[in-house]
Amino acid sequence: MTVTITAAGPLPAECGAEGEAGGYDVTVVGAGVVGAAIARELARFRLRTALVDAADDIGSGTSKANTAILHTGFDAVPGALEARLVREGRELLAAYAGETGIPVERVGALLVAWDQEQLAALPGLLDKAARNGYHAARTVDADELRAREPHLGPGALGALEVPDESIICPWTTPLAFATQAVRAGVHLHLNCRVRDVGADDGGHTLTTSRGPLRTRYLVNAAGLYADEIDRLLGNDVFTVTPRRGQLVVFDKLARDLVGHIILPVPGPGGKGVLVAPTVFGNVLLGPTAEDLDDKTATGSTADGLRRLREKGRGIVPGLLDEEVTAVYAGLRAATGQEDYRIQEYPGLRYVAVGGIRSTGLTASMAIGRHVTGLLSAAGLELTGPRPLPPVTMPNLGEAFPRPYRSAALIAGDPAYGTLVCHCEQVTLGEIRDALAATIPPRSLDGLRRRTRARGGRCQGFYCGAAVRALFEAGGPAAGNEQEAPRPAGAQDDEEARG
Repeated sequence: MTVTITAAGPLPAECGAEGEAGGYDVTVVGAGVVGAAIARELARFRLRTALVDAADDIGSGTSKANTAILHTGFDAVPGALEARLVREGRELLAAYAGETGIPVERVGALLVAWDQEQLAALPGLLDKAARNGYHAARTVDADELRAREPHLGPGALGALEVPDESIICPWTTPLAFATQAVRAGVHLHLNCRVRDVGADDGGHTLTTSRGPLRTRYLVNAAGLYADEIDRLLGNDVFTVTPRRGQLVVFDKLARDLVGHIILPVPGPGGKGVLVAPTVFGNVLLGPTAEDLDDKTATGSTADGLRRLREKGRGIVPGLLDEEVTAVYAGLRAATGQEDYRIQEYPGLRYVAVGGIRSTGLTASMAIGRHVTGLLSAAGLELTGPRPLPPVTMPNLGEAFPRPYRSAALIAGDPAYGTLVCHCEQVTLGEIRDALAATIPPRSLDGLRRRTRARGGRCQGFYCGAAVRALFEAGGPAAGNEQEAPRPAGAQDDEEARG
């Protein structure tokens, strides 16, 4: 088994442009959830595969900042490629999550009608779900809706219930894909920005920030930058408009206010603002939908947060009495078309994977299979397939057993009983494991996405110094029973739990 991760410095010599023998069979540009899923699927075959990203970590773009819903595809455009891949991807990802320990909760969704026009739209949405192959949806009246969600604001007239909509961890999903790919021999090149692409009869030479990279086949899964990579290949088929979605994260004490994913009835302006629980035990409010020009504009705005609070007051008024743990914003890749833009270019040995919207998390594994099929049709020889090395991801879900509650785990290794982040109940053992993982974090934010450390109500005010010290030290050695560094004035565990 080959495990290669290069995060800085020039590319290894075997990645250079000296010839096909020294390059890759396939290179995937973009290590978000879709690119990682494609690389994982390619790892099943005897290929030399590279996964390249301009950032320093897996899933650090659109993938890290979404609503984390495992969709059924009930409201997709019937017959669209997105509809098929979401439907297939949901089954694949639900099974994969069960195998690898990615937390998923089947909480169901309710599309709530707040006026007569929205109420009249529910039968059409029910029919749309059926045309998409989803037959478990049903309409519920105002009385049943109120019984199911007693904290809804006044005026709800009814809803469409979609019982199989689920919530999932958006961070461990791409990390699981990439970890499995790397363990199977895929080379991961981080901090590797593609600046130009040259094509010839033998394939492509990528000019990157870390040197040249030679590949026979190229997959563009660059998310917000997919249109720019596409133009380097001489195409001008689509333009990505970054669509910012701002969200508010409420404290875990708000969790009892919401039992389902509360969705709006879609209108001319889009899908609107939702309220949803998370697998981490919080409640989300959002997102906004703001078309921008800047692909780096991930900051929250006072106006956006004000509008979200106004919407939230109408949906679940009690939310506004709860503490806000965090706010964040993500950028979605809008292309002006209500479908994915996945296209293989005959003769170019190139597949563009663009316009992957918020359903990309759900569809990711199906997209991986679809793209691999396109590469095969374009002439890529696929020998195998072979089984992939098994992976077990650390559990970040609040509804599943956490290490600090496991007496057996703590008896075997006291580090799992030493809390470092008290808000999120993250232990020294979990931080140590993350720092020693196949794909370790290269920033404190990366560590947070792997452990939840610094992600709770104090946002690192209490544990920040301790977490930083562990990160900068590279983590304590396995089996070392030393106490985690503690900030001045830190309380004992029981006191801090309050």
